[in-house]
Amino acid sequence: MSDTNFDVIVVGAGPGGYVGAIRAAQLGLKTALVEAKHLGGICLNWGCIPTKALLRSAEIYEHMKHAANFGLGAKDVSFDLAKIVERSRGVSKQLSGGVGHLLKKNKVQVFDGYGKLLGGGKLSVEKDGKVFTTLSSKNIIMATGARAKSFPGLEPDGKQVWTYMEALVPNEVPKSLLVIGSGAIGIEFANFFHTFGADVTVVEALDSIMPVEDAEISAFAKKAMEKRGMKFKTGTLVKKLDKAADGVTATLEKGGKTETIKVDKVITAVGVVPNVENIGLEAAGVKLDERGFVAIDGYCKTSADGVYAIGDVAGAPCLAHKASHEAIICVEKIAGVKDVHPLDKSLIPGCTYCEPQVASVGLTEKAAKDKGYKVKVGRFPFMGNGKAIALGAPEGLVKTVFDEKTGELLGAHMVGAEVTELIQGFGVAKTLETTEADLMHTVFPHPTLSEMMHESVLDAYGKAIHF
Repeated sequence: MSDTNFDVIVVGAGPGGYVGAIRAAQLGLKTALVEAKHLGGICLNWGCIPTKALLRSAEIYEHMKHAANFGLGAKDVSFDLAKIVERSRGVSKQLSGGVGHLLKKNKVQVFDGYGKLLGGGKLSVEKDGKVFTTLSSKNIIMATGARAKSFPGLEPDGKQVWTYMEALVPNEVPKSLLVIGSGAIGIEFANFFHTFGADVTVVEALDSIMPVEDAEISAFAKKAMEKRGMKFKTGTLVKKLDKAADGVTATLEKGGKTETIKVDKVITAVGVVPNVENIGLEAAGVKLDERGFVAIDGYCKTSADGVYAIGDVAGAPCLAHKASHEAIICVEKIAGVKDVHPLDKSLIPGCTYCEPQVASVGLTEKAAKDKGYKVKVGRFPFMGNGKAIALGAPEGLVKTVFDEKTGELLGAHMVGAEVTELIQGFGVAKTLETTEADLMHTVFPHPTLSEMMHESVLDAYGKAIHF
């Protein structure tokens, strides 16, 4: 039975699970990874990666339509949706194969099936409705992820009402599209389909789009997208969807008043729910929190001895990079690595790959004030940056929030070209507990977009040069 006994068993091969399995193997632990569908999980196969491939096609198409602005000529610009989707799927397939190679290289034993906790350090693995093996370990890490949430009356059918799964592989661009939810998933798909000609309306129950973002940044992004022709209805609920052969009629409600809108397709992007069913949590004595996610401590340990949980199944923020980092913390703690620190969620950057891009880390201005901080706020517009103007991307803003008393960087918020690449600079700064003085004395290269990060800090203290 030696081939069924492991030092660590990981259930789920997403960006948390496969990273945890590889790190465990690197640390000399005999490791098993159980996955029923795709190596790389939802993120690599049906989420982060394929959506970025689609959005890259949209970005290039948008540039080609405005080639004349750069002194170039591009006649009869068109697109082939099937090839765009094919490229996206190919990117995912390539990376999924890469994950398989890394697992093999690190001698992680992969089991193709569904894992279910049995208690007492046991885990059954099932395929096609039958258990084909039982594994055992003192350390079992649950990384089962999450799935799209749905509400009564708004259930997706895969034909007229889509989740992200169907939206990733469309046969055609709908003439009209309703997107329910303005988080990262909803906004990214709204941008993609709008770029290729869909008449897009985004409905958000809260009063602002991308509600987790700083209000000023959110408002800037909304205005920019409205300028491109997208429509938004905030503070609005979708009460029901009536399907017919020629489309879907949505009943919307705002302030007690209702209206209807008819569209060809609907995308529901109203959040996720954790995959906690049928994985043996009760049998193992694993408790859930008040929102239905697996409850964990700072090192990802659950209420059951020897059982851990990482990634989306363990709660917000449901981000791939959060899952990967939790995986490292969890495995290194199991292996007895010294100086392993619990995850500080305030240091996790968030990115939305819309047009313009949005990125942030730390506290918003409002959140900082609500916590009792007296703040200094700096802003710098893209219009004041030479590289942004040269790129033809002068719409954007960099905003920084500091504690007036200590100079601590509390948060950074950006909207504009390539801010999803820039934000990690402030992520590093926060991790290093950088003050405004450190950032002011940092030399930023010229000409770069990153100079705006510097200028935003300077502006918070009345020292901006180019604004």
